[in-house]
Amino acid sequence: MDCSLPIKLLTSDLKNIDNQIPLVLHGSDILGIKAFADMIMVDPIFILVSVVVISFLVNVFQKQKKSNNFPPGPMPLPIIGNMHMINTLKPQKSFTEMSKKYGPIFTVYLGAQRLVILCGYDTVKDALVNHAEEFAGRPCTAIDSKVSNEHGILFSNGENWRVMRKFTMSTLRHYGMGKKDIENKITEECDCLVQTFRSYAGKPFNNQTIINAAVANVIVCILLGHRYEYDDPTILKLMKLVNEIIRIMESRMVRLYNSYPSLVGWLPGSHRTLSKNHIEMQNFLRETFTRKQRELDVNNQGNLIDAFLAKQQEDKPESTLYFHDINLVKLVGNLFSAGMETSSTTLRWGLLLMMKYPEIQKTVQNEIENVIGSAQPQVEHRKEMPYTDAVIHEIQRFGDIVPGSLPHATATDVTFRGYNLPKGTTVIPLLHSALRDEAYFEKPEEFYPGHFLDSEGKFKKNEAFIPFSLGKRSCAGKNLAKKELFLFFTTLLQNFTFKAPTGAKLDLSPAVGLLSSPLPYEICAIPRR
Repeated sequence: MDCSLPIKLLTSDLKNIDNQIPLVLHGSDILGIKAFADMIMVDPIFILVSVVVISFLVNVFQKQKKSNNFPPGPMPLPIIGNMHMINTLKPQKSFTEMSKKYGPIFTVYLGAQRLVILCGYDTVKDALVNHAEEFAGRPCTAIDSKVSNEHGILFSNGENWRVMRKFTMSTLRHYGMGKKDIENKITEECDCLVQTFRSYAGKPFNNQTIINAAVANVIVCILLGHRYEYDDPTILKLMKLVNEIIRIMESRMVRLYNSYPSLVGWLPGSHRTLSKNHIEMQNFLRETFTRKQRELDVNNQGNLIDAFLAKQQEDKPESTLYFHDINLVKLVGNLFSAGMETSSTTLRWGLLLMMKYPEIQKTVQNEIENVIGSAQPQVEHRKEMPYTDAVIHEIQRFGDIVPGSLPHATATDVTFRGYNLPKGTTVIPLLHSALRDEAYFEKPEEFYPGHFLDSEGKFKKNEAFIPFSLGKRSCAGKNLAKKELFLFFTTLLQNFTFKAPTGAKLDLSPAVGLLSSPLPYEICAIPRR
């Protein structure tokens, strides 16, 4: 490895390190020379930065030395790695561009953290389906250790993950995904949402908090057995914590903390906010299930927390090993966050796109009138509504809600498509690259429901449609999410025509964060009946 890299950007305004503005290196080395000179003037800072640079170079050198035949990638800079090459607003776009040069499997560094990026549906499927066991791990990053520490379901590994996933899948099937009862709960929540929209009498309003609360109530019903009013302080606090956690998970300060935890840990920044929010959320959940513990009737379990607490009382080894209070707090937090944010974000993309494309909105409404009329939408209507089904699928594809997916890690040493990936390698299966794959989608950058319709107007599946990911780490609640999206979307379009406020410009650019959510916007819900 060439260790004579130019030292640039080493003193880039740390106060602005969390700003969501992509770092761009200019051709001139003036900035690097000036930064180097400034450091010499302040010996302690110069020494500190020198230590970090040397540590980075040694770290990269050791990884390259150990990694025989590792995927190619751009040369990293000291401290920041390849962060200067990645657009913070749209990292998935940067990775897609890199794949044109380095191929569908390549390596990037976020600080000192090395990531292998998988691009294109065929590559992602090959890894997550054909090599499912090998790519089923989660990386152990500094921030994950701080907020999760291998508990719950999203960021755990090994036997703990297997037990928690099995429990989650069976419990969701029992209380949610396979039950008519949960459909009734969703339709009741749809009615509450319609009433709230009506209260604005066609005037502009921001729908984010309302839709978040409506979708959150569905998962809260499964977890706790009840719902909250949309203005209840409890649900508002939980949603605020979750939204902020998701927003800052991909910030540069969090990335640097993962690379240099002992150095960055004592600095102010979003990594500290993230920890604080997790603690607040855990305290609330702990208080909630403590109350449930006192009220538990093992013969009358009504929700997921009841089922978990009943497991604690079983006289089995796994009751002590896995069904403990820490796992319960983490699991409920994982399910609440995932269950609320992804579906509500998809619905908000849907309403924004209906305003942007009123002719598509009208066609959906015509199909609703022909198939459902004024009756309450039900999941069974879906098979008779190919156009609406295609529009919902296209909203998910175009919205690209989790463009990078949650990171995977190799659970063992693996040779994948000619490259050797050691155990513990962090891998990003770029779902964005599958949902925008030109080999599978005719107009990948456009909102085009025809991607899911055949020549006769019937719904057609597309194997590259993987918004819930694939393999052993695919979304545990995808069947519940499908029900929610259909029922909420059809109920809202049955009752309202959505228009933008006068003079408003509809921006389809995503906001910054772990999820690709729409930028804040106002909407006019014009009653149809």
